[in-house]
Amino acid sequence: MKKKIAVLFGGKSTEHEVSRVSAASVLRNIDISKYDLYPIGITKSGEWFEYTGNVDNIESGAWEKDEYFKSPEGQKVLFNKEVDVVFPVLHGLCGEDGTIQGLCRLIDIPCVGPNVMSSSVCMDKVYTKYVLEHFNINQADYVVVTASCYDDNKVEIIRTIEEKLGYDVFIKPSNSGSSVGISKAHCREELENGIKEALKFDRKVLVEKAINAREVEVAVLGNDKPKAGVPGEIVPAKEFYDYEAKYENAASKLLIPANLNGEQLENIKELAIRVYTALDCAGMARVDFLVDKTTSEIYLNEVNTIPGFTKISMYPKMWEAAGKSYKQLLDDLIELAIERNNN
Repeated sequence: MKKKIAVLFGGKSTEHEVSRVSAASVLRNIDISKYDLYPIGITKSGEWFEYTGNVDNIESGAWEKDEYFKSPEGQKVLFNKEVDVVFPVLHGLCGEDGTIQGLCRLIDIPCVGPNVMSSSVCMDKVYTKYVLEHFNINQADYVVVTASCYDDNKVEIIRTIEEKLGYDVFIKPSNSGSSVGISKAHCREELENGIKEALKFDRKVLVEKAINAREVEVAVLGNDKPKAGVPGEIVPAKEFYDYEAKYENAASKLLIPANLNGEQLENIKELAIRVYTALDCAGMARVDFLVDKTTSEIYLNEVNTIPGFTKISMYPKMWEAAGKSYKQLLDDLIELAIERNNN
């Protein structure tokens, strides 16, 4: 008997468009001989609809304008427990941050990916740092800036950043993905502008010392006994891997395997599993590192619990390089969700 899979896409986050592309890729590659699919689209305003139209319209955004909506609305499919597994392809807030995971937990439906706690901590870059400091994971030096403190103590906060970190620095909204709201500052003016921009996306901002580094990513898969795929390396078309370099600039390159020697590749895979386990992840995560170009020292960058699943995304490509097809990867993720829900 086929399992019924609800594939959630869209959502209210700044990564709505990327989510649609990822979900379309999932829907095109999942084995329909094994699964009945319930694509459920969430608009930017938060409305849920089950969608039965052309997958191409999901990718383009035209799904909201055609006639293939089903009543009742999509969330009622979940509450009626007509599905066996929820597969949230929802990058960013209100999808990757524990909210959907909590909903699934309440109604006792297996959900692909980590649980509520892991999802929320990994989504929050600041709290990821706090937790991993306890496990002695090497990370870049940083300063945390909150909107209320910055309004009251801007001069003092800027001075603290300059004294502790110097320049260059990266400025990141604590809860955001796909490099939305991220900038690099080489001077005070750029720092102030970067903090102002980042605060548009979150009330909490991470200012991090920039490292002259290569960006290496590791795909991790599993529950209690996770495994790592072949590490990959990002060669951005711009100074750093921002939204445009990730999704719009064809000059960005993906190297699989990463340009590391055999020992370095094994070390970074082991470190990725340490991070994954420390954060109590399950199902999947992409663990991103920075490798200093001069010293080869490894720093954790961030952890993504719903990594991109587009045709050019690193997570499925790294598993393909390890011998696991896209189809098999989706099968494994569904089975891991059921396993974790039953334990």
